[in-house]
Amino acid sequence: MKKTICVYCSSSNHLDKKFYDIASALGEKIATEGFDLVYGGSNVGCMGVVATSAAKHGAYVTGIMPKVFENCGIENPNIAKSIIAEDMNDRKIQMENLADFFVALPGSFGTMDEIFQVIVTKQLGYHKKGIIFLNIDSFYNPLFAMFENFYKFGFASEQNKELFHIATTVDEIIDYCKNYTEKEFTLKR
Repeated sequence: MKKTICVYCSSSNHLDKKFYDIASALGEKIATEGFDLVYGGSNVGCMGVVATSAAKHGAYVTGIMPKVFENCGIENPNIAKSIIAEDMNDRKIQMENLADFFVALPGSFGTMDEIFQVIVTKQLGYHKKGIIFLNIDSFYNPLFAMFENFYKFGFASEQNKELFHIATTVDEIIDYCKNYTEKEFTLKR
């Protein structure tokens, strides 16, 4: 059975071209390596690019958009299935249920909200799915420095580093997904 990768990423149309190029490369690689895609449903920013690229190269793409954006003209006509979620929480739950892996491309508040939710739900044992940050140009280094403060000051155990993987290339993401083995995460107290 095909596995599905959930990609969290930006809906901004005002980024450096390299971020759209990475989103396009990831979409293509998801498809050509035999994965399907679930994502936020729009046709704007990196969201639109990753989905359109994945669909163009043969992946089954499911977009899940909150009702607030319904009929705003940002639905992606290139994808196989569009789902309208009741709200952002419903959207996150549906994406989490459909995915086998979660990838955070560089993004902002929405991307952080989504990736943190799957980290916490994995930490609490609700799932055992793979979680990957794509750290292009050291984009996430300040966030990882904040994580180090969590460990340093005792707010989180260093064991939490096992919850996610840090990749620097699209190929690393795909290799990680292909070789990932689900395992129980039990937080030592």
